[in-house]
Order: sequence, then C-alpha cells, then structure tokens
Amino acid sequence: MLHRIRLAMQSRTFRKMRGDVEADESFLGGAARFMHFGKKKRVVRGTGGMDKVAVFGLLERAKGKKESRVVASVVNRIRKKDLQKQIREKVKLGSALFTDAFWSYKGLEKVYQHQVVDHAHSYVEGKVHTNGLENFWSLLKRTIKGTYVSIDPFHVAAYLDEQVHRFNNRGLNDRGRSWT
Repeated sequence: MLHRIRLAMQSRTFRKMRGDVEADESFLGGAARFMHFGKKKRVVRGTGGMDKVAVFGLLERAKGKKESRVVASVVNRIRKKDLQKQIREKVKLGSALFTDAFWSYKGLEKVYQHQVVDHAHSYVEGKVHTNGLENFWSLLKRTIKGTYVSIDPFHVAAYLDEQVHRFNNRGLNDRGRSWT
C-alpha cells in the first residue's frame, strides 16, 4: 500500500525550472565500513559509487515567497550525455546553472549561465554552490537510514519520489495551506 502512495506522490510537472538552478548527483547504498567482513568481501567491488544506486537532482532556488523545489530521479549512468539530456529537458535555456566540477557538466556554458564550484578548493563562492541540493541528499539519506533502515535498490525510485514530495510541500499544513 505504501508503494502505491509513493507512486501517487510523484511530481509530474511540465514547467521547466528557471532562475537559479543547482544540479548534482549522489549515490545511495550501504557504507562498507558497517558491513560484516564476510559480506564486505563478497559484496563490495571497487571504490566510491560501485554497487550503489546513482541519483540525479535539480533544485530551483527560492525566489521571493516561492520556496525552492526539487526534481530528482534514479539514473543508470552519470555520463555527460545522460545528465546533460536531463538538464536540457528540465531547465529553461539561459537559466543560471550551478554545479560542482564533475566532468559530466562540461559544455553547458553554451546554453546556460553555467558556473562551477570546485569542491577541492571550496564549497561556496558567492552564490555559486550546490548546498541546497546537498541538503536534500542529506535529508534523503537520513530518512533512509533513520526511518526505513534499509531499502532495496529496486524501490529507490519510489522512496526518492516520496522525499521529493515531502521537500516540495514542506511549507503546507494538514489542510494544504501554508503555515505562514
């Protein structure tokens, strides 16, 4: 039943994001340091994002009284053509786009006001940062670890949709009205 509710929570909108938009990717999966030695030896291959589920998100920053909103999805690959295709589908051309220095975002400056923050040097340079989306990833991961404890990779999309719905409607009370 909960999976049906999560399916209903998907935000299907045709309105493209505009203004200041952040783009970032993340990986969901168990940390190897918490696994039993035998399981770690059997399950963990390579380093970093190996054997984890890749997710990609876009955040349209708040402007005036309008709160920020997120669109996120599970991606098979984090290659340049895959991520940039999603950006072009969901972000209005000419918008200000803020990303980290990941190589998949190179070349976006031709159609967007693309600015990059290199996390090797700093996390914020004026209004160039991805902290809003990093906050969303943190909320998602804490929800998974604290509430659901563990989720099957097959169901990540449903849990991601639920968290996007919660984030995008965080200012509403039980009657669907703003708290303020």
